[in-house]
Amino acid sequence: MKIAIIIILIIAVGLLAVYAWLGGFAKVQFSVQESGGEVLVYEAHTGDYKNVGKVIDKMYYALLNEEKVECFRGFGIYYDNPQQVEKSKLRSEVGNILENPAPELLEQLNGKYNIKSLERQKFIVAEFPYKNQMSVVMGIMKVYPALTRYCKETQINENGFVMEIYDVPGKKIIYRKQI
Repeated sequence: MKIAIIIILIIAVGLLAVYAWLGGFAKVQFSVQESGGEVLVYEAHTGDYKNVGKVIDKMYYALLNEEKVECFRGFGIYYDNPQQVEKSKLRSEVGNILENPAPELLEQLNGKYNIKSLERQKFIVAEFPYKNQMSVVMGIMKVYPALTRYCKETQINENGFVMEIYDVPGKKIIYRKQI
C-alpha cells in the first residue's frame, strides 16, 4: 500500500513539474501596442485549427529544401472563434515569417507561394513560453480565456483576428489580438 502511495505521489509531482515547465503557472500579461510589418509566406486553411501545424511544417520544409530559405518563426492568423464557428468552417492563414527578405527573394517566391505584408497596427499582445508542441496546447488553455477576460474588462471589442507567432529561437509564442 505504501509503495502505491509513493508511486502516485511521484507521478503527481512529475506531472506538476511538467505543467510548471510548460508555463502552467505563468501569469499572462497583456499590453496594447503597435506591431506588425512582417512579410508572411502562407497558405489559406479552412477546417479545424488543430490541423494547421502540419501546414506550417510543410511550408517550412518546402521553403528550406526547395527554396533554400530558412525561417525561424511560424505563424497562424485565426479569423474565427472555434466556440462560435463549426470546426469544418474555421478560417486561418498559416505559414512562416520571412526575416528581412531581399526583393530578389520575394520575386523568386512570388507565384509559388502566397505572400503578404502584415500592416503595422494596434494589437493586444501577450507572450507565453514555448518549450515544445505541448506549449501550444498549454497556451490555448491559458491565454485565450485570459484574453477574453481582458477584452471584457477593458471594453475592447472581441472581433478581429488573433495571430500566434511561434518564435522558436526566442522560445516564446506571441499572441496578437487585432483591435
